[in-house]
Amino acid sequence: MVMPEHTCPWGLKALDLLKREGFEVEDHHLTSREETDIFKARHQVETTPQTFIDGKRVGGYDDLRGYLGKEVKDKDAVTYTPVIALFGMALAMALAASWAAYGSVLAVAAAEWFVAFAMCLLALQKLKDVDGFATMFLNYDLLAQRWVPYGKVYPFAEGLAGILMVAGALMWISIPVALFIGGVGAVSVFKAVYVDKRELKCACVGGDSNVPLGFVSLTENLMMVGMAVWMILKPAGMGH
Repeated sequence: MVMPEHTCPWGLKALDLLKREGFEVEDHHLTSREETDIFKARHQVETTPQTFIDGKRVGGYDDLRGYLGKEVKDKDAVTYTPVIALFGMALAMALAASWAAYGSVLAVAAAEWFVAFAMCLLALQKLKDVDGFATMFLNYDLLAQRWVPYGKVYPFAEGLAGILMVAGALMWISIPVALFIGGVGAVSVFKAVYVDKRELKCACVGGDSNVPLGFVSLTENLMMVGMAVWMILKPAGMGH
């Protein structure tokens, strides 16, 4: 579909894939809704683009990838990619901040910033859809199951604690908050996964997550608890 108000991204991706695979392509545009509806009815398909190779219909973009032996992603499959990307970015930000502030990536502050930045980024993922997160959170969080509004409070509490820890300010707020939400979260996840043996999706990176509940969410909560304990016990003047 190539119309004044819309160019189909899947059509562009299919065209690019075919060219990269060495095919000579005849690119036929559907330039109106009427043309599109007629095309779909003629070939008895529900979507465009449709690829034909040697006169035989292959199908849409995913069908084309499968035909060419490429990986076809399962939208419902569990994945750790969002978590890896988030923690990787938090680490990169922490090392960059440490270098800018201290001229070294080995400063104690780098580890503190890593946890604090990760908390902020995790909170951001939840804040994109607070209601969606809170609904998924109800599947396993013990406090949210007893006081439903806690699911909507959690992302803001995590974000606030993370920001205050980045700033090194108002620790009398950030430390208790991190200890509380991290402690409750750790117990909830441990019970759901390792005691009740339930297979659930983790709400840690938002309500639309396909990340399995378990090690990742437990790590998130234990990081918050560990950071809070470190802030209490660390020698005065160390870090930032």
